[in-house]
Amino acid sequence: MQYINNKFYIEKKSVKSLAEKFNTPLYCYSFKNLKTNIQNFKKTFKSISPLICFSVKSNSNVYLLKEIKKLGLGADVVSKGELFASLKAGINKNKIVFSGVGKTEEEIEYAIRKNILLINSESLSEVLKIEEIAKKENKLVNIGLRLNPDTDAKTLKQISTGKSENKFGVDEKTFIKIINLMKKSKFIRIKCLSVHIGSQILNHKPYEKMLGVLDKLLKRLKYKFDIIDLGGGMGINYEKNNRKLNYNEYKKSIIKFRRKHNCKIIFEPGRSIIGNVGIILTKVIYLKHNKSKNFVILDVAMNDLIRPALYNAKHRIIPSIKNNSMSKKVLEFVGPICETTDKFLTEKKYQNIKENDIMIVCDTGAYGFSLSSNYNLRVKPAEILIKGNKVQIIRKRQKIVDII
Repeated sequence: MQYINNKFYIEKKSVKSLAEKFNTPLYCYSFKNLKTNIQNFKKTFKSISPLICFSVKSNSNVYLLKEIKKLGLGADVVSKGELFASLKAGINKNKIVFSGVGKTEEEIEYAIRKNILLINSESLSEVLKIEEIAKKENKLVNIGLRLNPDTDAKTLKQISTGKSENKFGVDEKTFIKIINLMKKSKFIRIKCLSVHIGSQILNHKPYEKMLGVLDKLLKRLKYKFDIIDLGGGMGINYEKNNRKLNYNEYKKSIIKFRRKHNCKIIFEPGRSIIGNVGIILTKVIYLKHNKSKNFVILDVAMNDLIRPALYNAKHRIIPSIKNNSMSKKVLEFVGPICETTDKFLTEKKYQNIKENDIMIVCDTGAYGFSLSSNYNLRVKPAEILIKGNKVQIIRKRQKIVDII
């Protein structure tokens, strides 16, 4: 994705032509970015030989999952729907991990019958429920047990999952209790220690602390886990301020950890794989001025991209065509929904723009469409995948009759 002669292109397609053909708002994905991200992730951790399970909750489009499968990844799912989509995309059942704090009996039955790699359990009650269903199905089921390491990921509090106050996993005392309780089970095999401390992490230090907690527990427990599932949470640089996670330092810590504990490593990246693969194309509907602000009213709204309203997250907004003329006004980019929080960004310096201009909301591949809704009975946007000069519609734009 880049400017060529002041016009923005996704691979070989100008975004202006895409907006004209497919209308706005429009989710666009670059196959080249997706492939590059996956290849770089694999290359970085090659010496560890991990199983990489893409976090489907970050983007569950089946067409994208098919491409992710072709590039060698498995799936981390958190619902029956995500598991169904992953299997439909052709992802190997032996590369699928089912996570989540509140799996229903129906979901557990479905996962057991599909013979997936692991069900990551998060409570004693859930372990006992899995054992009950496994007994009914007369199967030995491999599970992971998720530890809450009480580690602060130093990220947004809304997406922190590894502190003691969070609902995820079990504390060390309960973890040991469950291990001892299940040692003689004929239907449950605790094969994996699972952990995940949060999302959008840009500092390797919390990961190092997490590995330290695991190291102490394993020495104390003296129980052999075949797999250590380290979760995901690797952040991306939304604001282009050069902040990024030091993967090499994280890798060094894992290598050191594995010297002590010979085990297979699982990663569950989502955002770091798909985040910068997607953008939203949007049109300027109106320019509106009052005494204190200058509003740029877009046709994309918080129902299409809720992260700014939900997390106060920042997504850069850039023009589809650069014109090199700067406005002296402070601009606030907002959506059309009847909510004050339906706003995206405030810019003190920006080029002159006019109504009907096409704008680009950056880095929306993760938790963009997957968190979208029909609030205000707005239809969901179309999604397209660009491969060089080819464009594929991977989800049609909804129609009002679809939702009423």
